[in-house]
Amino acid sequence: MALDPDCLFCKIINGDIPAQIVFRNENVVAFNDIAPQAPTHVLIVPTLHVENAAGLAKMSPTLIADLFVAAGEIAATNGLTGYRTVFNTGAEAGQSVFHAHLHLLGGRGLAWPPG
Repeated sequence: MALDPDCLFCKIINGDIPAQIVFRNENVVAFNDIAPQAPTHVLIVPTLHVENAAGLAKMSPTLIADLFVAAGEIAATNGLTGYRTVFNTGAEAGQSVFHAHLHLLGGRGLAWPPG
């Protein structure tokens, strides 16, 4: 799917809305969350507009893997020895922007189970 001109994350990918970009390649853009829940809280998004992780996995298992590869590289760059990755799928799970995105959280101890 192409980018959606009405999508917040698509606008960030295009550079129409500023963000603190921490990683970019042809398939992935990653930027710092504006409401961080940990010292490191990065959103990792595919450069194609897909509503959620389930749709992305169905469309391109390779692209979803690229998000996790990027997460590992970003974690290493930030010196994280442990981190959490989370996809929220659907409004009931807390997804507020309906463009698939992987949360990378780290830099402090993380409790289990999550909220």
